[in-house]
Amino acid sequence: MSTNLLETAAARRLGPKTACVLVLSLVFLAGAGVGALVVDYGIHNPSRAAVFDTLDGRTAYFERVQRDLDLTPAQSAQMQSILDDFWQYYRTVLSDGKQRIEQVLTPAQKVKFERLLQGQQKK
Repeated sequence: MSTNLLETAAARRLGPKTACVLVLSLVFLAGAGVGALVVDYGIHNPSRAAVFDTLDGRTAYFERVQRDLDLTPAQSAQMQSILDDFWQYYRTVLSDGKQRIEQVLTPAQKVKFERLLQGQQKK
């Protein structure tokens, strides 16, 4: 009995080219399925990482930058100052944008909008 995959009973019925295409398709679909599960369960899902605008998120990001860029103490201090300015700017832009959006909404829409924002923060 041959151990060659294309020599199986299915391959003899389908033909070697069809069997090869079928096997490659199944391998591709299995890889896509595993990839989707990995992303969905947070192994590679950035939304499950520390939130960017939280203290934990900022700390984790800064530590990664320090490590990956191998910053000197002077560079670290400058980078921390720059990132603090950026995060303050980011929060101001978000706050201003939210206020501008709420100005055009009805009271009922404001309640729905707030729920939408809360749902985004949980992801």
